[in-house]
Amino acid sequence: MRTLAFDGRMGASGDMLLGALLAAGADPAVLDSVEAALPVHYDVGATEKNGILATRVVVRLDGGDVGDGVDHGDDEGVSDAHHHGDDEDHDHAHHHEHSHDHAHGGDHAEGRGALRTYPEVVELVEGMALSASVEHDVLAVFERLGEAEARVHGTDLDETHFHEVGADDAVADVVGVCLLLDDLGVERVVTTPLATGGGEVTMSHGTYPVPTPATLNLADDASWSLRGGPVEMELLTPTGAALLAHLAEGVETLPTMRVETSGYGAGGYDVPEYPNVLRGIVGEAAGGLRRDPVRVLETNVDDVTPEVLGSLHETLAEVGARDVTVLPTTMKKSRPGHLVKVVVKAEDAERVARRLAEETGTLGVRETGVSHRFVADREFETVTLAVDGERYEVSVKLASAGEERFDVSAEFDDALAVARETGLPVREVMDRAETVARDR
Repeated sequence: MRTLAFDGRMGASGDMLLGALLAAGADPAVLDSVEAALPVHYDVGATEKNGILATRVVVRLDGGDVGDGVDHGDDEGVSDAHHHGDDEDHDHAHHHEHSHDHAHGGDHAEGRGALRTYPEVVELVEGMALSASVEHDVLAVFERLGEAEARVHGTDLDETHFHEVGADDAVADVVGVCLLLDDLGVERVVTTPLATGGGEVTMSHGTYPVPTPATLNLADDASWSLRGGPVEMELLTPTGAALLAHLAEGVETLPTMRVETSGYGAGGYDVPEYPNVLRGIVGEAAGGLRRDPVRVLETNVDDVTPEVLGSLHETLAEVGARDVTVLPTTMKKSRPGHLVKVVVKAEDAERVARRLAEETGTLGVRETGVSHRFVADREFETVTLAVDGERYEVSVKLASAGEERFDVSAEFDDALAVARETGLPVREVMDRAETVARDR
């Protein structure tokens, strides 16, 4: 399974994730669409952190504005800038209030440009002509950020102001990471425990210990772990936490992998004891189920005939449904009804929802909060059975995770056809076919 593994020992921020993905082989040209949609550009270059060559990404506002008014202690420039960059000096030293992605460097223009509410961010992203899967990831990340902020302040999601992380440059961080990850084409993303740093950080509402309240809320909904240290500064920002909470599974150590490529994304600070970088490793990993991005649609109906309900598996599959489940339920006034659940890919969701409404007459289709499912790798083999001197072919589905095969299942229609010709019970035909497949 092609896997991207992050080494979280120095935390993560939006710009470090951008740098790590580019260094690991993602094509910087995919960022052009962001520059066309927002008044920003990406300054991509090489830098050195404690002897390690790393990729530094700075999102700059058009017109040359590169600062958020912050002295982050980053006194080095970004060298060897790519075509997304310019030649401005990168040193800044001014007073500021806390920015969500400030911790790893001072030349990031975090918090500059228009500030937005959550619905305004959604409207902006939906107008960027992203692919359905990338748009889904971007909106899911901002939903996590908004919910984390809303929990901190006791507000509703739609009322949440994103402050710095709703600005143009911060939107460029989130959209850029999702585009680069899509370009890498990995099937699974994992991260080791993420270092938070330590000490305190000053925000617009006062001084708080690291990790900040929003980062803690994001970690609460993630599958990865936090660990303190190893330095007294903020290492894991809310933007980095939100991206990894949505995109990555937590692991305690790097998985067993056959490495294809690796790279380092640089933060802005120079830390004497440690290289301030996020390492990304791409390769084939053994074992584990594959993370498959999906959405789940559902609706309740109480006036649909059994024939129509039974046909949904076929009619919805025609427009992209991956799985259809019909469950009996009890509706208001104790009327018997059915819950229809449909698994779809993001790009098929609207088309499948429309067909579901047309077929059942339902007045509404819900989209649940599911973002992915874990699936085994599947392949089909054809086995040959000998019965009374005659040879028959049966297709068999094999399920595996890496090198481990854990299920063998004969295709029922093939087995039924053989059973009818031979007079054998269909169950016996399936057992024989599965035994042949296992013994290969």
